[in-house]
Amino acid sequence: MQKIRILSLAEASFVTFLWSTSYILIRIGLEEINPLAFAAYRYIIASIILLFPFYYQLKKKGNFEFNRNYILKYILLGFTGYFIAQGLQFFGLYFLNPVTVTFILNLTPIFVLALSIFFLNERPTITQLIGISITLFGVYIFFYGIITDITTITGVIVTLVSGLGWAFYMVTLRHYLGKNKESVISLTSLSMLVGALMLLGTTGITGNLVNVSFCNWMIIIWLSLVNTAVAFSLWNHALKTLKAVEQAILQNSMLIQITILSFFFLEEPITVQKIFGMIIVFIGVLIVQLWVKKSS
Repeated sequence: MQKIRILSLAEASFVTFLWSTSYILIRIGLEEINPLAFAAYRYIIASIILLFPFYYQLKKKGNFEFNRNYILKYILLGFTGYFIAQGLQFFGLYFLNPVTVTFILNLTPIFVLALSIFFLNERPTITQLIGISITLFGVYIFFYGIITDITTITGVIVTLVSGLGWAFYMVTLRHYLGKNKESVISLTSLSMLVGALMLLGTTGITGNLVNVSFCNWMIIIWLSLVNTAVAFSLWNHALKTLKAVEQAILQNSMLIQITILSFFFLEEPITVQKIFGMIIVFIGVLIVQLWVKKSS
């Protein structure tokens, strides 16, 4: 069990790196593509890719239960995890820079914590709460006095709602994976397909379908194949072992990764204050993970 837990932590950590690079690539792509079309194209392609392993699994098992409850389940996961969480995240990156979006999304663990207590009966330890508090304090230090450049409340609101949607998705997914022993492939592929169709339908209705250059198609395909199809499968697989709160806290380390990537690729400066904040965030994440390891 200890080896499985270490592998799950490594799996989830690798995914956070892939998702951190996504922020940079999306920011570059948004110079040409509107947020709604960008999200729709990415998740339609990714969901089609994931249908292949789903079909293989279905062919191997020979049957697949499909009823009203299953339909509602995929609609709920698709709506919260992709249409709301991922779709609005593109809008957040359209209005705000990647580091600011990451800062706002660091509030997601608070949502996950509350939802996990009520719906999953997963109560964090005192030490985990201390780790969460330290992490959030590090975020506060990181951005203290330097977020005055946010000129529109729209970006803040849509990013907060995106974080809330992701919290609902993680808690709901954790429920189905942990309690009902659902397949990671079927939950990921079908819920993503539902969410992608919602995004594509909204894009078409609002007249936001656009032509894309070859360079940006390469970005979309990479995001769809590696940073979405592969990454979401790995993330959801790790969620079978790790608690929702633990993975949400692990996501906070993306603040460090995105800041470094933004410095090299978007020329956003790193100050002493930011470095200090990143160190505190890292310590907070480490406390949560090491305490769980010790008590396992």
